[in-house]
Amino acid sequence: MAPSARCAGLLLAAGAGRRFGRPKALVELDGEPLVRRALRVLADGGCAPIRVVLGAEAEDARALLPDPSAAVIATDWETGMGASLRAGLRALPAADAVLVHLVDLPNVDARVIARLAALAAPGVVARAAYDGVPGHPVLFGQRWWPEVAESARGDRGARDWLATRTDLRLVECADLGSGFDVDTPADLPSRLEP
Repeated sequence: MAPSARCAGLLLAAGAGRRFGRPKALVELDGEPLVRRALRVLADGGCAPIRVVLGAEAEDARALLPDPSAAVIATDWETGMGASLRAGLRALPAADAVLVHLVDLPNVDARVIARLAALAAPGVVARAAYDGVPGHPVLFGQRWWPEVAESARGDRGARDWLATRTDLRLVECADLGSGFDVDTPADLPSRLEP
């Protein structure tokens, strides 16, 4: 990352985890809540400042944060990931770019975050790919935040906006992790990949 480029982090952790049976932000893996793990990964990967969007059981999740003031409450979180993305983007302080990460990706580690954060610039649009398949996290230059927030609807988040981009850069990360998400308790890895 260029010395003047600042990459904020945005962790989306508002969902109720209906298929999981409870909010995934509160789920523990190796003794650590997923919300705290994802927050640590963003910080270790070079993102600052970081905001965490909460919704379902927000107060319980906020209590798990090292800095509860990092929490942003998406009051309309039940309408889908788009609500979380809009709330988070509107709450971000000034930065050149933001790396949007999801709470249910325990095999995405700080190396993936750092690889994408290194591209931070006001006009960047980039996302992690795993064996060529687009995944998360996603990097949005500050220039695009209003457009992304405006287009974020339902459970599609920024998917429709990203589909229109001819300048989207896929950043291969399969050498660093799987990028698989956790939808049910059976999806939790027995141990995290190195």
